[in-house]
Amino acid sequence: MRIFHSILILAASLPALAQSTAKTSPPPDLSGVWSPGGGGRGPGAPAPPQIVLKPGYKEKYDARRAEERQASARGEQLAGPGLCEPYGMPGMMQVAIYPMEIIQRPEQVTIIGEAFSEVRRIYIGKPQLKLDDVDPGYYGHSVGHWEGDTLVADTIGIKESIRGYQELPHSEQMRITERIHKTGPTALEDQITIDDPVVLEKPFTYTLRYKFVPNYEMVEFVCENNREYVDQNGVVRLKLHDK
Repeated sequence: MRIFHSILILAASLPALAQSTAKTSPPPDLSGVWSPGGGGRGPGAPAPPQIVLKPGYKEKYDARRAEERQASARGEQLAGPGLCEPYGMPGMMQVAIYPMEIIQRPEQVTIIGEAFSEVRRIYIGKPQLKLDDVDPGYYGHSVGHWEGDTLVADTIGIKESIRGYQELPHSEQMRITERIHKTGPTALEDQITIDDPVVLEKPFTYTLRYKFVPNYEMVEFVCENNREYVDQNGVVRLKLHDK
């Protein structure tokens, strides 16, 4: 009977022991350089997000896209927010073929984009600030926590002038939630959800994928744009000769 009683006690304590072990297990190491590996095409790729803009924003966005298509057909490029302006969030998380570096510490995860040398910091285990206490900027204020092997990051405070996902408009109430995790030894995913009660009818989600690049050293990327200018029609032109 004593042996049976001991077995019952041990069985009852196993769930608590497993929970305690899970809490003390260190998070996975995301450190290193990661190269964009695509986010919307190919076998197994997630479906494109369903984006529904509120009236007033949709019409302006559609008109801008139409102007861009017409300019492209003429071989021209319409000017964006700024010729040398950083991408900010969430655009910096995937810029063409440029890699990003993750530096991980228990209290902070730092992400550095090679394009424009952009830097953002995710403070681990800290409460998010109130929106009124965040000075709007390119990267906002990010806090994060671990859910198993997934880093969940919450970002607020992106100023309205920063280009949004696919050039979408947004307000300063935009909130970005990321779920960053490894899908294999050399594969990383960032599932990004955009919520904006001012501009969007409902939140939308898209996924970015990356591949690990061993032994890569990040290089300096500084925009020294002194040859391009914007003409009176908003078209980007190139100065061929200084006057």
